[in-house]
Order: sequence, then C-alpha cells, then structure tokens
Amino acid sequence: MQNISLSENISNYISNTFGEEFLSKYIEYHQSEYKPYLRISSFVDEQEMVNRLSSYEIELEKIANVTRAYRVLKGSEVIGKTLEFAIGKYYIQSLSSMIPPLILNPNENEKVLDLAAAPGSKTTQLAEIMNNRGTLYANEPNINRLKGLVFNLDKLNFVNIGVIKFKGELLSKVFENYFDKILVDAPCSALGIVQKKGEVSNWWNTNQVDKIANLQLRMLISAIKMAKTGGEIVYSTCTMTIEENEFIINKVLQNYPVELEEIELPVKSNNGFTCYNGEQFSTELSKTKRIIPWEINSEGFFVAKLKKTGNTIANRKAEIKPRERELISAKSKKIEKYLRELSEYFGIPFEQFEEHQYLFRGKDIFFLHKSWEADDLNVFHRIGTPFGLIDKNDTAHFHSLGARYFAPHITKNKIDLTNTDDLKTYLTGGTIKKEIEQPGQKLITSRNLDMGTAIAFDDGIKSQFPRNMRTGEIIVL
Repeated sequence: MQNISLSENISNYISNTFGEEFLSKYIEYHQSEYKPYLRISSFVDEQEMVNRLSSYEIELEKIANVTRAYRVLKGSEVIGKTLEFAIGKYYIQSLSSMIPPLILNPNENEKVLDLAAAPGSKTTQLAEIMNNRGTLYANEPNINRLKGLVFNLDKLNFVNIGVIKFKGELLSKVFENYFDKILVDAPCSALGIVQKKGEVSNWWNTNQVDKIANLQLRMLISAIKMAKTGGEIVYSTCTMTIEENEFIINKVLQNYPVELEEIELPVKSNNGFTCYNGEQFSTELSKTKRIIPWEINSEGFFVAKLKKTGNTIANRKAEIKPRERELISAKSKKIEKYLRELSEYFGIPFEQFEEHQYLFRGKDIFFLHKSWEADDLNVFHRIGTPFGLIDKNDTAHFHSLGARYFAPHITKNKIDLTNTDDLKTYLTGGTIKKEIEQPGQKLITSRNLDMGTAIAFDDGIKSQFPRNMRTGEIIVL
C-alpha cells in the first residue's frame, strides 16, 4: 500500500486533463496494492518454469495475447529471490512495459537500437524476439544505470548486443540513416507508475514536465535521423501527460519525414488525443495509444509507431576515441588454439564455437553471435558478453556466463550438486569440501539448471559463480 499521498500538482493535472471521474479512478489505482508481472524466457520450457515457481508457492495468472507474460497473484515477495530468477530464467517486468517491444517486433536480420535501454527490461525482450541473433545495440548514458543494464544482459545470457554509453539525443552524430528499427522508451514524468513509485508525488510539477518533454523531443528527433528511410520507430513513455506524448509526436509529424502507423495493442488501450486545451493536433494522432492503468491492472503507458518516409539532413559527425578492438572468428589464429582446448576438454563440438565471433580485452575474451554487425567498434562501451579468459599458463578457461551459454553442448567435466548446502555454498562463492577424482574447471549443474563454473581441486570445489550475482538472497529449495 502506498505511504505517499498523491500531490495536489498531480491531482490538478489529471483532473484538468482527463476529468473528475478519471481522477477518482486514478487515486484509487494509486492507493491499490501493486501486483507484479513476469516474463518467462523464450529459451526455457514455459510450463516447466510455471511448475518450478509453484514449488515456491508462487501463483501465476497467464496473460492472454502476450506471449509468456504472467501476473503474480501470490508470492510477489519471493519472485526476485528464486534460483531461477538468479540465473535469468524469467524477468520481472510490468505488463505495460512488455508492449513497446512487441509493437516494434524486430527480427534477427535487422539492425535494431534501444535508445534508452537501462535497466534492460525492453532490451532483453527485444533480444529474445530476435532469437538472440542479429544486431541489437543498447544505449545508456548514465554509468550507474548502465551497470544495471549490463548486469541484466549478462544474467539472461545474450550474445546479440553491443552496449553504448552516449547521450541519446546526440547519438545521431554517430549513426546516420542506419537502423531498421529503433525503440525510444523515453525518460518521463512517470504518471503511469505512481502506484509502484509513490515518490513521484514529491517532485512532480508542470515545469519538470516541460524540461523532460524537451529531452524527449530531442531524443525522438535523434532516432528519426538514425533510422533508415522506411525504418520504424516506436516511441513510448510510462506517463499520462499530453505534453510528453501527443505534443511530441505532433511536432515531429510537422517537421520531419515520418508518418504514424496503425497499431493494435494486445491489451486494452485508448486512442491518443487529437486536440488539447483548444490546440488542434494532426488527426493522425488517433493512431497513437494510451494504456490506462486500471483497465489492464498494470501501469499507464503511451505507445506510438512511426515510419521514416524520407532522408534527413546529416549531423556533423562526433569524434569517437579510437580503441584497439577487433572481432575475430573461431578460426582466427589468435583464438582457435584456445577454443579447440575447450572443445576437447568439455566435449563441445567445435562447430558451436564457429557460430560466434570473439573479442579480446587483455586476457579476457568476450563473444557474440556471428550475425552481429558493426561498422565501427569504437563507439561501444562493451561488446558481447564474457566468454572466458587466458591464464598465466596460456590456458583457456570459461567464464561462468560463457559456460552457461554453451552448457547444452557440454558433455564432459560436469558436476551436479544435489546437496542443498553445497549449492548454497556455490552460489555465495565458497568452497565445497568434496573429494574430486579429476581436478580442473567444471560446469556446475543443479536442479536440472546450469549454474556456471567452478575449479575442482583434490579436496574441494571453488565456486566461480559471478561475484556480482552473489546476492545472498537466493532461495534454494
């Protein structure tokens, strides 16, 4: 239940814009209990995951028309602490938040950009829709938020993403007429999520809305310039204001070569405003959609889909600091020896490694699917996900994330932890006391799940479960 009262600033805005009856329902929504949703990974068996979660006494309700989406009816206090959540088998995400990626609907043959990606809810969904293949770029200018983004991309084991740290409104100085599809899930004043984030009431006012709207417009213009002619852009916000939604779309329709496309959301929605406070918008604004929170028992959202119809004037190119980076194939002399060592040791067919490309950062190796493309590697903060490292003896070792990704093909050097205490020790980075016949790096499995790697010695197993994922909050049944 909310502890923060709805501010007069918000109440007045909602009343003046949508009417008293709407305000009454809005207040009721704000005061109601927040019920989370989750999205089950497309890379696991859906029904098996539902059954697994029921063992934690988590009760789920399947959402019609939205693939792998569930409302959490019971057990919301533990959905972020399960073993399955810790290793990325599902993602906690509101139902409304799942809609923009579905409307963009990219495929693995397209170049795709998530312009404001953190914390990764929609980025990971886009990556899944693309089947973990092709070219997806995720941009986030704030270093702290970027860390959270990278954490989620790693946890869900994606190999089709390059991460960029750049101001979204300026990124068109790097990319010009380049992307097939762009998601602009813009920073906003959050009037659609006050049920979950009551602190919005403490700062919300129309002056702040105007400042945010200015940034939103600049970000959308940047996206238009980065899209190819014929490319598509989905603009979305989690707010209810006209200033941050219809006003923004109307301005770009007037000044840039874009047109609105008809969209049909898989949840109940309302057409956008075509006039406001006596100002007439383009009648095309009726093609935009506003999701009302209480109509779908989730968050308020605005969604619009634009198509670029002509070329835009190029910006002066930004100067990007050169970096020594090179993506190499599995057959490259620089890496083939190490991959063949891993292939032999873990029983992985070498052809699986040939499906990917690799990048060295010192002794650390990152990897991507071979279908990922980039014209210039210098712009990226990070490319791909951790694969492994080369030790001081010039021997290759898997990173836990690399081993987890290739686990379906690993046939040798696996250890299954059946003892609950041993698994808890592993998840907290400890050493399991156990006699081992064959020392060396191992893939650790438990409960029919692939956990990561460990180093086995004669008398124990030292966990290599990723340090940043050792929360201490993981529930082991």
